[in-house]
Amino acid sequence: MNKPLRRIAIFCGLLVLTLLIRDNWLQYVQADELKEDEHNRRVAIERYASPRGDIIVDGQAITGHATTDGDFKYKRTYEDGAMWAPVTGYVSQAYGATQLEAIDDGILTGNDDRLFFRNTLDMITGRKREGGNVVTTLNSAAQKAAYDGLRKQGAKGAVVALEPSTGKILSMASYPSYDPTSIAGDGATDGQAWNRLQKKNNPDDPMLNRALREVYPPGSTFKVLTAAAALEHGTYDSADEKTDSPLPWTMPGTTTELPNEGDLPCQDATLREALRVSCNTVFGKIGADLGNDKMLETAKKFGFNEEQFVPVRSNASVFSDDMNASQTALSAIGQYNTAATPLQMAMVTSAIANNGTLMKPYMVDELQDPGLDTIEKTDPEEMSKPLSADNAQILQSMMETVVKDGTGTNARIDGVTVGGKTGTAQHGVDNSENPYAWFISYAKGDDDSSPVAVAVVIEDENANRDDISGGGLAAPIAKNVMEAVIESKK
Repeated sequence: MNKPLRRIAIFCGLLVLTLLIRDNWLQYVQADELKEDEHNRRVAIERYASPRGDIIVDGQAITGHATTDGDFKYKRTYEDGAMWAPVTGYVSQAYGATQLEAIDDGILTGNDDRLFFRNTLDMITGRKREGGNVVTTLNSAAQKAAYDGLRKQGAKGAVVALEPSTGKILSMASYPSYDPTSIAGDGATDGQAWNRLQKKNNPDDPMLNRALREVYPPGSTFKVLTAAAALEHGTYDSADEKTDSPLPWTMPGTTTELPNEGDLPCQDATLREALRVSCNTVFGKIGADLGNDKMLETAKKFGFNEEQFVPVRSNASVFSDDMNASQTALSAIGQYNTAATPLQMAMVTSAIANNGTLMKPYMVDELQDPGLDTIEKTDPEEMSKPLSADNAQILQSMMETVVKDGTGTNARIDGVTVGGKTGTAQHGVDNSENPYAWFISYAKGDDDSSPVAVAVVIEDENANRDDISGGGLAAPIAKNVMEAVIESKK
């Protein structure tokens, strides 16, 4: 072979070698990256070529599917979509997925590695691949009571209900909401619906999951945590011991008196009486006396300052670590920098109702393969012990007094022991924005166990500064949710 031909042959051989290297690089090294590339339409077409598995509540699917005329054969549908959106999130051919739809996408599409043997068997037998199911802990009756209650109020708000003994989430409602079905496709109608839901176009922000992602000043509902701190740190030993609470009381380092909401019997009031009528002076002074460090220690035990994963992420609630005595006093009554998600306040109530043990909240009971066999089961897990059983029972007796003859009488249920605490928190510069009406509560069964703990928050321009707003606006919703859970367990 002459020299020019040899050079051409070598050059061609190098080209072939380069092509082989590139081909193998694409097929083996970059395969996963290319497979997941958002611009790879074939992947998207395959993703929607078969129906997704379902999200299950009380044994019934709250999701479904519909066929389309485009490249994507199937799209997601939702039953009572607006009611369940804070639980399911959405899956959209155009906008991706959120919440359970995103977290458990592999199970629902059938692509999860845990379905490998099932998928292999289906490939051998010629069966079309199917998605598995996500079985939730939710209670449909409680969810309906929560959502209908918020919708009736016609104001922004959220509800979270937990089973104290396990941490199961029984209800998680947010209002206003949206129907995920309206954005499930990739057509013009879906795009228009998406634009209408964006905060820049809709100040009500219906896609915000207020139960997990919004933090509010908890107002007087935080006083139960302050009472827990006082009991745990030995400031007081019982509910009926008189407190060292002058009236008026001037916050340390200031000339400012901390006011109560009305002419209340707060001077040297017992813890029980102070919680019953909601004395700012009593609980503010307790916070100042305990100091920032001890208050922070108790708040952290209840879950403050940490994100929660249920498995959807919840924003961290806030109790600051660098406050002076007067700032700590304001924080001890749920104001200043203190802020909490509805989930967080349900956790506080749950721990008290469960005799001092806080269980980790969760809303996925199990994952199933397409044949309904269990792939993964969630076991209840203890998160912390914020207070002793004896102190929890003292606090229960105080909260039960609030419902029996205090500010929480609207939560009474015939034949059922109910404990609760109202709260109204204003916010904004000079309290210029809508106040928040809160109510936290639990119900006890005949065996003294608690099947449900609830937190309700409502943003309402008609809410007043005093605690009657929490009792008037939020307590009836909590009552309906508790009744729904109790009735479903009969």
